[in-house]
Amino acid sequence: MSKRPARLLPLLPLLVLSHAIAGEDPAAAPASAGIERQEIRAQLMPRQFTTVAAEIGAKISQLPLREGESFKAGQPLVRFDCSMQQAMLRKAQAELGAAEHSHKANRRLAELDSIGQVELNLSQAAVAKAAAEVGVQQAVLAKCSIPAPFPGRIAEQKVRSEQYVQPGQAMLEIIDDSVLELEFLVPSTWLGWVKPGVGFEVEIDETGKAYPARFTRLGARIDPVSQSIKVTAAIDGRFPELITGMSGRVRITPPHQS
Repeated sequence: MSKRPARLLPLLPLLVLSHAIAGEDPAAAPASAGIERQEIRAQLMPRQFTTVAAEIGAKISQLPLREGESFKAGQPLVRFDCSMQQAMLRKAQAELGAAEHSHKANRRLAELDSIGQVELNLSQAAVAKAAAEVGVQQAVLAKCSIPAPFPGRIAEQKVRSEQYVQPGQAMLEIIDDSVLELEFLVPSTWLGWVKPGVGFEVEIDETGKAYPARFTRLGARIDPVSQSIKVTAAIDGRFPELITGMSGRVRITPPHQS
């Protein structure tokens, strides 16, 4: 629906690497050990998000929700004034009725050998054309109300009621924050124990508290330069004070470290 907005803070180290591992000679410590002792930061983001855009050119008649308000899947988010489109549908339906009436009369005349097969076929084609036009107008009318594709909240409202919009114009940014996720990079050497379901904590700057989280997905490839892999995790539970955009420090201790 839209481009994925930039949403992560710097994903890799924000602290100076430690120069030695406890109990080991710094000169003998492997380079990967220093990587594993870096601070990892991440930002809370919604599980789903998208931009709601207009599919037809029309005037907005109603925006039922305001920024920050929640909605259910299928609930109307935008309604357009489609009086012109409704009139076009009625016109198409009338033309279809006339075409069907004409074709019915031609079939009777054909039975009496009063018209040829060409005239009968043309009237049948006229019916098909009129029926297709009705379908087109019905499809346009179906776009006069935009339902929510998933349950969530209004993150940003870009238009106002009574405003005329063009096809493709962005109107709303919506998010599903029922589950808050984190994306960050970890050393590729952690792949031996980082699996979906493994738990850890993340300390959120804005609240000053630590929250439980669990890995949900692993990236598909390792970055050959940084020897890291992108992982996705989710906050384990529902905490009303947490909202999209908050950031913090990921607390992860590899099993071999105390």
